[in-house]
Amino acid sequence: NYILFFTEKGKCYWKRAFEIPEGGKDSKGRAILNLINIEPDDKVKAYINVLNLSDREYLDNHYIVLCTKNGIVKKTSLDAYSHPRTNGIIAVSIRDNDELLEARLTDGNSQLLIATRAGKVVRCPGEEFRAMGRNASGVKGVTLENEEDYVIGMLAIDNPNDNIMVVSENGFGKRSELEEYRTTHRGGKGVKCYKITEKTGNVAGIKAVKESE
Repeated sequence: NYILFFTEKGKCYWKRAFEIPEGGKDSKGRAILNLINIEPDDKVKAYINVLNLSDREYLDNHYIVLCTKNGIVKKTSLDAYSHPRTNGIIAVSIRDNDELLEARLTDGNSQLLIATRAGKVVRCPGEEFRAMGRNASGVKGVTLENEEDYVIGMLAIDNPNDNIMVVSENGFGKRSELEEYRTTHRGGKGVKCYKITEKTGNVAGIKAVKESE
């Protein structure tokens, strides 16, 4: 297994899973700077566990979808990440005043959900995003409400029975069925996912969950 690390500046680094030291639940772990050649002013924002980087069928049928804080989304074939380099590679060209937020592995058929701080979610088929090369900067995935708004999370849903859990800044949360979020198109404002009040605060996170969890 490889772990692919994605940073705020849009770079990707690799590490074999067994090369990451194992620690107990109370240990503080190792600084990421000691594991990968990340630039001192950069930060890891997402990571993906990839089973194989040599199986041609696996590489051709999987994609990595990236999303930035300003709602730019980019889909690239996993094959573009199949040649690890010590100093990392550019995964996405980040525009001014933006930063990478999320990375997801998908077979290209997933439903993508992009959630914003203002309580909106765009749900659209992954097929709406065509695959691009690594140096491309991506396309608009969501239209933000205002200058204070930004993306707080992106999900790639393969199981239609998954529930969507939304958590607010002040610690409130709710769980809804996926079907409550009607499908829209990429680049729109999306549908309401949370009723924001002074008591709840803005939306802080979104996760796919199962009842059994």
